Amino acid sequence: MDLPEPIHDFLLVFLGSSIILGGLGVVLLTNSIYSAFSLGLVFVCISLFYIPSNSHFVAAAQILIYVGAIKVLIIFAVMFMNGSEYYKNFNLWTVGDGVTSVVCTSIFASLITTILDTSWYLIIWTTRSNKIIEQDFMSNSQQIGIHLSIDFFLSFELISIILLVALIGAIAVAHQ
Repeated sequence: MDLPEPIHDFLLVFLGSSIILGGLGVVLLTNSIYSAFSLGLVFVCISLFYIPSNSHFVAAAQILIYVGAIKVLIIFAVMFMNGSEYYKNFNLWTVGDGVTSVVCTSIFASLITTILDTSWYLIIWTTRSNKIIEQDFMSNSQQIGIHLSIDFFLSFELISIILLVALIGAIAVAHQ
């Protein structure tokens, strides 16, 4: 998208702050339904991040998959939970919370160092035989396929496993 730079910067700041506020809402809101809707806000804002970078396919897929399906599934699982039984034996801090906090903080720190150490403007897309792929002759979906199958394969698979474990956990909590 060819937006003027001040509008582009304002859009990025607005979407980034909406993601941060939505993420805080997911973590801090005590009502599970409000927390799930806040997660929907985060998913929508993340998908809107792809539009200024001309990745309309990724934005549409993000909205269809995460906002349309995953959020609805999470809200469906949350509605099955009985809130009064779930919060009866609720402790404010447990050992598992401490371990989770340490693991999440270390993952966050490693992501921040990776983001800061990466030279984003000098990334060259290569195949396994080190042939340079011309970006101008390829469509966005071909570029997405190359990135997902070569560069981001491991992280893509890890995120899908994490989402699967989270959904199985939500179903297990709903059955109890």
